[in-house]
Amino acid sequence: MGVVTSIGQDADTFYNNLLDGVSGISEIEAFDCSQFPTKIAGEIKSFSADGCVSPKLFKRADKSVLYLLTAGKKALADAGITEQVMDVLDKTRCGVIIGSALGGMKIFNDAIEALRVSYKKMNPFCVPFATTNVGSAILAMDLGWMGPNYSISSACATSNFCILNSANHIIRGETDLMLCGGSDAAIIPIGLGGFVACRTLSQRNDDPTKASRPWDTDRDGFVLGEGAGVLLLEELEHAKRRGAKIYSEFLGGSFTCDAYHMTDPHPDGMGIALCIEQALVQSGVSKENVNYINAHATSTLRGDLTEFQAIVRCFGQNPELRVNSTKSMIGHLLGASGAVEAVATIKAIQTGWVHPNINLENPDEAVDRDLLVGTKKESLDIKVALSNSFGFGGHNSSILFAPYK
Repeated sequence: MGVVTSIGQDADTFYNNLLDGVSGISEIEAFDCSQFPTKIAGEIKSFSADGCVSPKLFKRADKSVLYLLTAGKKALADAGITEQVMDVLDKTRCGVIIGSALGGMKIFNDAIEALRVSYKKMNPFCVPFATTNVGSAILAMDLGWMGPNYSISSACATSNFCILNSANHIIRGETDLMLCGGSDAAIIPIGLGGFVACRTLSQRNDDPTKASRPWDTDRDGFVLGEGAGVLLLEELEHAKRRGAKIYSEFLGGSFTCDAYHMTDPHPDGMGIALCIEQALVQSGVSKENVNYINAHATSTLRGDLTEFQAIVRCFGQNPELRVNSTKSMIGHLLGASGAVEAVATIKAIQTGWVHPNINLENPDEAVDRDLLVGTKKESLDIKVALSNSFGFGGHNSSILFAPYK
């Protein structure tokens, strides 16, 4: 596993900060946002590529690509894929599917500004570095991996789509190893302005660490975040032969579409419930065995409740079930959110601790507080964990992990 987030740029630091309730939400420093009603975000203040990216590429590429390459190579290192291991891999059976909701937004924006002067001023790399697939392509070039390589862009459900599609390549016997996940870097004026225009962002500028508050009655919108998350999925026998450290088993998942509205979830949560139910069927998991859910819960008025209602519809009042939202501490990483939350889900399985829902001070009357993790971490022996991600356009995705036994 590899991550780049506002509260940690390796999986252990990231998850330890989650367990401690550390918030990565703060005032935006990358640009002057005084003209915007929202001035806060889950901004990465000091990013280091840790030798994962060449100096030339570091200067040229969008941050979404730099985050992707860094998280991807950290996942490889975490998996023990050394140069010696790399030399003996069948690279035609190794692939990369890492997506992005918005791609190289700054690269594209800079190109537009240059075009106002003359096309001759435009960066010759502006087209490839603005696309969502370029990060996966560059990573494959660096590694020499010749298997399936593409990106999926399904708004904030992107990462889960990439993870499940990667797993399917392995299940079909086409690949042995797949790097998968998502990356986004939209904390720039056009990104902030676009979401402000959608009226989706919190305006709690005077108290940033309290701004992201899923299921709390005082929530007023989500907080924009940035970063990347990458998992290395590996066929079991292949992993065992090389003595890999296995964190968990990927069981499966599902996708559905609300077919209802551009930005709002279907009010009865039908699409979400269908997605969860199909994920359980596809994975062969009974609902009674799911006792942890890392929810999409972004801190919006409608979204939080719709997802919670769907969870209750699918699982009932299971007294063992615990639900939390990683976004309470890092904000909403858009296309990267699902992969970063998958890392949090797997770390919960590994450690036996689920992180708190910080800022859950006054739970909404429509939710059952007994199902939600409190404001402190909780010990939990996870049997099966579910991670949800949903996106603009009505995209729903649910994936399932379990301890490897």
